[in-house]
Amino acid sequence: MSASASVKLGSKPDAFRRQGQAWFCTTGLPSDVTVEVGDMFFHLHKFPLLSKSAVLEQLIEESSDQEECIIKLNDIPGGAKSFEMVARFCYGVKIELSSSNVVHLRCASEHLQMTEEISDDNLIAQTEMFLNQVVLRNWKDSLKALETCDDLLPHAEDLQIVKRCIESLASKATTDPNLFGWPIREHGLMQSPGGSVLWNGISTGARPRNFSSDWWYDDVSSLSFPMYKRLLSGMESRRIRPEIIAGSLAYYARKYIPGLSRRNSMGTMPLAGTLSDVEQRNLLEEIDRLLPVQKGLVPTKLLLGLLKTSMILKASSTCIANLEKRVGMQLDQASLEDLLLPNYSYTMETLYNVECVHRILEHFLAMDQANGGCSPCIDDMMASPSMIPITAVAKLLDGYLAEVAPDVNLKPPKFQALASALPEYARPLDDGLYRAIDVYLKAHSWLSEAEREQLCRLMDCQKLSLEACTHAAQNERLPLRVVVQVLFFEQLQLRTSIAGCLLVSDNLEGSSRPLRSGGVAMSGEAGGWSAAVRENQVLKVGMDNMRMRLAELEKECSGMRQEIEKLGRGGGGKGGGGGGGWASHVPRRFSLKMKPQICSTQEGSVSEQHKSMSAKLDKLQAKLSKQKRQLSADA
Repeated sequence: MSASASVKLGSKPDAFRRQGQAWFCTTGLPSDVTVEVGDMFFHLHKFPLLSKSAVLEQLIEESSDQEECIIKLNDIPGGAKSFEMVARFCYGVKIELSSSNVVHLRCASEHLQMTEEISDDNLIAQTEMFLNQVVLRNWKDSLKALETCDDLLPHAEDLQIVKRCIESLASKATTDPNLFGWPIREHGLMQSPGGSVLWNGISTGARPRNFSSDWWYDDVSSLSFPMYKRLLSGMESRRIRPEIIAGSLAYYARKYIPGLSRRNSMGTMPLAGTLSDVEQRNLLEEIDRLLPVQKGLVPTKLLLGLLKTSMILKASSTCIANLEKRVGMQLDQASLEDLLLPNYSYTMETLYNVECVHRILEHFLAMDQANGGCSPCIDDMMASPSMIPITAVAKLLDGYLAEVAPDVNLKPPKFQALASALPEYARPLDDGLYRAIDVYLKAHSWLSEAEREQLCRLMDCQKLSLEACTHAAQNERLPLRVVVQVLFFEQLQLRTSIAGCLLVSDNLEGSSRPLRSGGVAMSGEAGGWSAAVRENQVLKVGMDNMRMRLAELEKECSGMRQEIEKLGRGGGGKGGGGGGGWASHVPRRFSLKMKPQICSTQEGSVSEQHKSMSAKLDKLQAKLSKQKRQLSADA
């Protein structure tokens, strides 16, 4: 942007001298009037003053019968600083009119009634012309003039200076800053037929450049919050997009609330002078009220930062509740690091504020239901885009539970309430939840068997992956009932996988077709033959791995079966043999509808399956060899 514009008024050399708290005009004539402004005294002459100001003329006339003429101007806008420039103007001494002092002079001249009726080209007319023709046409000067209005209220307000500056800035906020100072037509920038920018009809060779909509964020952040708030209101009335307003508010918050800028991602954005805790709290509550309510306009990271800071500053409960609701609306966009809100309350024992996260989650679930959350009864919905947010939240929540689980002060009811808050269909797999439960059990080793079983009911063993099943089967922290369930469902998964491989081999066998004549046909069938060979090799490797895993599971189940039988015999001895021993009650206690024989797969059946699979592979190999011979014959 261009440098701040200025205009010089007056032509006489400077004759003003300051001595302590007094100003003197050294014109060679003795002073005949003293103007008192606050604690400053101006020793001046009557004629220059009364020739420019109706107010000063009246005051001098009222004091003419006194031995010493003393005038008090304690209510002049801008105080001694403004009157000093006014006095220089009255004497015709050179002064520089700029965006930094024009509002002071405009308000002071109005107060002193320095109108055209008193003198031509008087100060009111000069300052008004400079405001309209220079300051309000330039972004930087308009901003500087608005900044000076803070010290001149309500005078600047009464003269419509604040309103005019805000309208000027609001209209320019949506304009390319590269155009400031260039000729702008009603329908856009004047360009030559070649596309270059024109200046007074002459091609400059410059090309119009793209600009970012956030170019003005840093400039307006220098305003006091009341002025900044009014400027945003003016921008909203001009239909500036809500996301741009939200971005500006985020920038302003980061600049004046230090807690939001400790991990500042905006690079070299300078921090303003530190505000007191009360000022920061008031600012945060005001920003919360101004932020747009639409989802996604404010980064979730910033919202969580505002929420954390509001807890530190002890903001109002309404402000905290609003921020929790805002975070809940877009919880699927949050990161685990930002969600770990420390507990700043002395009445709560947990390290992290689990209750706050629970409330945020409830807001998310309420919004998800209001938007038509998916029914868990419809399998097709699991892959629909509407499931993406809630599955992302489920993954986030499982990670959060794993992070807070080591806290020894986190009671089981709080852990269970948070873990069970999500509907069952939100988790396609329960691996993350299993990990969180395992971490919690490790950190709370004193829990009873009943409490452990109650925690493990949070997860569905059928929704554990093979890797998680393998880990759970060897996990000594899990109750025995859960381990048996995991082994049972792991066997089912393995059998399903083997059946799937057999189905693939059947599809490969059924996909063989006679070769057509012609080069193109031969090329296509040859590619299919190569693909079949590769799939055959992959199938063999997969089945070998499954055979090994099945053998391992048979061994594990056999060991488990022996242990259960030993426990049963021991229980029968102590109880006098009543009721057939402990082993007879195992199926009922485990709530599994299975017989003990289910843990030991019959070797003959497995061998028959292996033989059947080998026969299918040999048959498929023969077909592939036959196709290869046919290809050779056709070639």
